Formats: sequence, C-alpha cells, structure tokens
Amino acid sequence: MAKTDLFKRTIEAGTSFLDMSRERAETVVKEWVEAGDLRKGRAQQAIDDVLARSRKVSDDLRELIRREIREQLGGMGVATADDIARLEAKIDELRPAPPAAPASEPPAARVKKMAKATKKAATKGAPIRKAGTTAKKTPAAKPAAGPAAPGSGT
Repeated sequence: MAKTDLFKRTIEAGTSFLDMSRERAETVVKEWVEAGDLRKGRAQQAIDDVLARSRKVSDDLRELIRREIREQLGGMGVATADDIARLEAKIDELRPAPPAAPASEPPAARVKKMAKATKKAATKGAPIRKAGTTAKKTPAAKPAAGPAAPGSGT
C-alpha cells in the first residue's frame, strides 16, 4: 500500500515537475524523507537535483515543441523570417538603381546664366525680365474715357 501511495505521489510530482518552484521541490523531498524513501542527510542534494532536472525537462520540452512547430510549418510551406529576409535581399539586388538626383546649380552658375539671358534679350530688342518671372500679357488698351457727353444722364 505504501508503494502505491509513493507511486501516486511520484506521478503527481512528475506532472508538476515542469518549472517547479523551490518550495514545491522541498515539499516533495520532505514527503520522500517521511516515507523513508530518502535519507534525511541527502534531502538538500535531492532538492537541488529535482530543481535542476525540472529546469532541464522544461527546456527540453520547449525545444521539442519549437522543433515540431518548425517542422509542421515547413511542411505546410509557410515562409520563415529567414526565408523572407533572403527574398527581400534578392529583390534589392534585382531592383534597378534609382536615377541620380540632379545636382542643383551653384548660385554663381545661375547668375552667369541670368546675365547671358539678359544680354541676349537686350540684343534682340526683347523686353528684359527678371529671372524667375514670366511675361504677362497685358489686356488690349481701352479707349480713354473723355468727359461725359451732355444729355447722357451720367
């Protein structure tokens, strides 16, 4: 009967074994000492062993789950972050380089250009305009209004 209780307690301890706290490990080891399955002098070492094993089993289980998820997603053809990064790099390689932005003219070059345009316009008899302005069309001249004719009522 004592062996059956020990077996049940061991199974219960095993199910709560993942991420076991120190307090829980101490409780389990204390039960083993009280049942006579563990010498009292070895209790502290047993607590440390239980905690170390708990951490290892937790880490192993997490890795097993991660590996299984990767395999299942890979079997379904789902792209991983590495796959996407590799494809983006390939796209960047194949994409043509953007055209170079035109360099803006230095101010001295603009001044020379304006002076040349002004000189050319002056020799042709065209009106001289300031750089950056456009010629405006003036409306047709209206006849000048003279004094109102007598009897017009205005």
